[in-house]
Order: sequence, then C-alpha cells, then structure tokens
Amino acid sequence: MTDTSSPTMRAVVIDELGGTDRLRLTQLARPVPVSAELLVQIHAAALNPIDAKTRAGKGAAAGIRSFPLTLGNDFSGVVAQAAYEAHPLQPGAEVYGMLSVPRTNGSYAEFAAVPEMSIARKPSNLSHIEAAAVPLAALTADGALRVAGVTAGSRVLIHAGAGGVGHFAVQFAALAGAEVITTASPRNADWLRELGASEVIDYGSTRFEDVVSGVDIVIDLIGNVHDNTGSRSLGVLRADGILVNVPTGSWPSLAEDAAAAGRRATGFKVSPDGRRLAEFTDLIEAGKLRVHIDAVFPLDRVAEAHALLEQGHTRGKISLDITR
Repeated sequence: MTDTSSPTMRAVVIDELGGTDRLRLTQLARPVPVSAELLVQIHAAALNPIDAKTRAGKGAAAGIRSFPLTLGNDFSGVVAQAAYEAHPLQPGAEVYGMLSVPRTNGSYAEFAAVPEMSIARKPSNLSHIEAAAVPLAALTADGALRVAGVTAGSRVLIHAGAGGVGHFAVQFAALAGAEVITTASPRNADWLRELGASEVIDYGSTRFEDVVSGVDIVIDLIGNVHDNTGSRSLGVLRADGILVNVPTGSWPSLAEDAAAAGRRATGFKVSPDGRRLAEFTDLIEAGKLRVHIDAVFPLDRVAEAHALLEQGHTRGKISLDITR
C-alpha cells in the first residue's frame, strides 16, 4: 500500500529508449502541485499503444526533454490535495483523468500533479481499475468521430473495433445513431454486436473492401502498418466521405495517398478534456457506455503488461494496479 506520509513514491521510469527491459521500478520525489493543479493519489493506471511506442523511441519520444521519464497517460485515484479551498474536487474525492506525457511525468506512479482541466469525477459504478482505462481511449474515439462529423444514419467503418479505442468508437458511433461496421476476430464478434455494431467483418477470412462500399466515415485504428489497411480503406469511402487515421506513425503518406484517391482524410490527436470526461461519467453511470478490461498487472510487472500490449490482440484495455 502507498505510504501517504512519505515525501517519495513508487514509480516506473525509463532512463533511455528501448525495449520492455528499460522499464524499472524506483522511488521518486512526490510531485508538488502548482497553480490550479490537484495532487492525486493514483490507484490505477492504464496502458495505451502510445506508451509502448514512446518507450521504444517512436510515438511521443521526440518530446522527451529529460530522463528518467514516467510513462502513462490514464489514471484513476483520489484527490490528496485540492487546487484551492473552494475547488469542487476536495481531498477524498474519487477522480479520473489524463496526463500529457512526455510534457509531464505520467501515471505509472503513486501520485501525480494534474491540471484541473484534465480531470473529472470518477464514475461511481466503476472500480479504479476500470475507470483508469477510460480517459485516453474514450476521448480519442469520441474526438475522431466528432472530427468526422458522425450523425444519425451515418455509415461508419471502424477498424480494430475490439481494441481500447475501437470498443469505445463502436459505442459512440452507435449512440450517435450511426450504422456501425467493424473489423475484428471472430471471438469478438458477438461482444461487438452487444456494444452496438451492426456488422462485424472477420479480418482473417474476408477482405473488407470486398463486402463494404460507400461508407460515410472510416475510423482507421490500424493505418498502413499492416496489409495496407489505410490505403485499402480509401476505396470504400463514398465520394464526399472522410477517413480519420488515429495511431501515431501508422501512415506517413496519408495526405498524399488520400489526394491521389480523391478522398478526404485526416489524422487525429487527442488531448486531456475534463469537461468531456464529466459527460462520459454521466453516460457510464446511466449504463450507456461500457469499458472492458482484458488484463490487470501490479506496478512491478509493467514490463509484462507492455509485452502483452505489443502483441496487438487485446480486447479493450490493460490496467495497472498501483496499490499492489
């Protein structure tokens, strides 16, 4: 358990870029909140592909200013110190949110100093393990669909619908009244239909372009890093449709390829948004938005968690139990 009286904290850091062996558990000074930041005692964090990419020297690695660096964007925990006396989130309040790594140290740690605009009240019907898995993935899915202009009646193709971002994108698109088509493995088909998918295409046996055409929106969570998924997706868009590519570095020639195909396409980058998270809290508490946890690891086994993440077959999210 966390020693709340100690000036230090457990944290996982990297001292250089590289493989999972670069992740090490250590003691760091507890962060000191400034301005309108809250000090949060973290109970759980979640893994995202950007964590592994950054650790390996891709992703957001270009923004690293110094080492050691603590990775991790998502967190759920309890306010240890409010931003000021009348702030609505006082000590003891259960919260969740998203950090901006590597501009700041991340959530693979027992405490974090968090800007008030990056945090919201945790859904009361989720555990910390579950809540930590929501912020980055849900904000990404929601933001990508908003950029695409999803509306009731839109036909939306979502690649990798069973993943962290994907399973939220399926739900948000369905909540908007869209017709949702997604690619996934057969083991996830029934589950994705429960989340709102109208059609699930087995990517292992079927070329999606052979069975889908004229869609309004493609949410591309793969890119061209596997089987030219992104380029092939341009061909299934209707003339004025749009493709939104999400994974960092997954399609360097996106703009050129889209222009050559005569289709609209854009990348998307997520940022912390506590106000939108507060709206997600309402949806989750109303039973309209779900999160799935595929695996949970203690903090000292984060290297194993990264290795599992990099296999690319996770259903939903992987969380870290910071209290263990």
